[in-house]
Amino acid sequence: MVTEEEIERVAKLMKIDVHDHKEYVEKVHEMIDYFDILDSAGVSDEEIKMKSLPLSSFREDKHIPFEEKLIDNLKNYKGTYVRAPKMV
Repeated sequence: MVTEEEIERVAKLMKIDVHDHKEYVEKVHEMIDYFDILDSAGVSDEEIKMKSLPLSSFREDKHIPFEEKLIDNLKNYKGTYVRAPKMV
């Protein structure tokens, strides 16, 4: 299935610092096992019912011009970049 070397290679490609590759190998195996369970659920025979709506029921798209400089209205604009929230 998935090897420790593959996890390390993907981590390098994504520029993620991973110290314990064995831990992630087990998690990936668990995810793949879960996908196998989902694949065997047999939902291909299920009919998906969708309500059809006429195009006239949707709103009309309207262009609203924005005259100000958008970058000046950002809260976390600093120099030449925008600071985003920290991702954990």
